[in-house]
Amino acid sequence: MLEREVIQSVGFRNTKENGKVTGFQFKIRLPYYRGIFLCQLRPGTLFVDGERFEKEDIVWNVSGKDYTYEEMKSNMECHWATTEPAVLKVKKEGGLSQGYHDLTYGFCFTSSYMPPVMQNALDPDKESPIFMPEFGHHVNHRKLIIV
Repeated sequence: MLEREVIQSVGFRNTKENGKVTGFQFKIRLPYYRGIFLCQLRPGTLFVDGERFEKEDIVWNVSGKDYTYEEMKSNMECHWATTEPAVLKVKKEGGLSQGYHDLTYGFCFTSSYMPPVMQNALDPDKESPIFMPEFGHHVNHRKLIIV
């Protein structure tokens, strides 16, 4: 069951490769009443405790498969459903320390019924009072813990 918050508390943890902590991951849900294709997605910048991680440094896992930002831009086949969280994987040597961390992450997406002039104004890193999350835009904040 997904939580109401876009950034989910379940799944926030450090990740390992060959027994070494190489980064961290967290899950997000799509705040939209219907799913989207990856090419519709406009990922933003992630901030964790003030540290900046660019969209090019984040790998999205949707339906069990990893996608880079470049791969997502042209992917018209993978569909992200509203009932399935995406796992965002971030490389960071040593991962995150135990304890609480402040996450800020925004993303937006295009919709067939939104005029292009409105969609071109979307900035995934800035909150806008004009756009609602149901129409593809929201900057999300959450304090989560790694134990």
